[in-house]
Amino acid sequence: MDITRADHVTTIIPFRARDGRPLSLVHVTSPIAPSKGPVLLVHGAGVRAELFRPPVATTLVDVLLEDGWDVWMLNWRASIDLAPVAWTLADAAVYDHPAAVDRVLDETGAETLKAVIHCQGSTSFAMSAAAGLLPRVDTIVSNAVSLHPVVPGFSRFKIERLAPLVQHFSPFISPAWGIRSEGYFSRVVRAIVKASHHECDNTVCKLVSFTYGSGRPALWRHENLDEATHSWIQGEFAEVPLSFFTEMARCIRAGSLVTVGHHPELPDDFGAQAPRTDARFALLAGLDNLCFLPESQERTYEFLGRHRPGRDTLHLIPGYGHLDVFFGANAWQDTFPIIVKELNS
Repeated sequence: MDITRADHVTTIIPFRARDGRPLSLVHVTSPIAPSKGPVLLVHGAGVRAELFRPPVATTLVDVLLEDGWDVWMLNWRASIDLAPVAWTLADAAVYDHPAAVDRVLDETGAETLKAVIHCQGSTSFAMSAAAGLLPRVDTIVSNAVSLHPVVPGFSRFKIERLAPLVQHFSPFISPAWGIRSEGYFSRVVRAIVKASHHECDNTVCKLVSFTYGSGRPALWRHENLDEATHSWIQGEFAEVPLSFFTEMARCIRAGSLVTVGHHPELPDDFGAQAPRTDARFALLAGLDNLCFLPESQERTYEFLGRHRPGRDTLHLIPGYGHLDVFFGANAWQDTFPIIVKELNS
């Protein structure tokens, strides 16, 4: 039986993080009962769970359902579907991801689950796993960055020099300023971006590059996106708190993720001790990623190999960047088979 998107049933399940913050799970089912266990999809910063369901012919959700998986998508505290909050990766690692894993396992009755994680959903989830807070996650497919963030030089300049200046004018920055103003500062930023980015006619696309990377564009190759998806992204990016950029600047300087705030459950430096997890990591990196360089995943792969050689895998994907791994028009044949193979390994 072929599964089409019209066959999908979507159920929104509200729940609370361990600190009481409202979160939600998006459970997607099809007429075919899953023959495999649950897989949790975790989005990045300033987006939402629908990141994994762009308007391409075949999404990752479609492929996972067809392959027999029970698909759950998480809206954690960085989601634009939730009320904005000055979150940190450490907050998500301690409060959000353990609660989400517990809720999915309670709902399904499964003993373990697998996860596909992206960007800051990946860093925070990897922190949680490496700290021993996710003992019932057995496989983690991580895209772009995990425990060792490495960014282009201009991105480092922006995060260390420009972000502190922005904090004087706004507690957050938003690519959605490309289509709606929120005061004079948002209009100034939009004008600067329009004057300095000429790669396309989509102002949100330009603001995404300005916010998150050092390319034109930074998070994808334009040739990988069809017209519908390039238009769709205008509604899929919004507020990111400046607290995150302050935290990420510390991690980049340290060379690995570090804990910000009072979280005794987490190590101070995730690069200084062996990961406290039995979960197998499959690390993905688009070779054209101008948000987090492929070296980010290479360093994590080397780190894991020093502590448990031969257990984990690394896939460097030519022709792809940061997010087109998930919503490129040809991702169904170029990147999704890697993800599915790793989940089935």
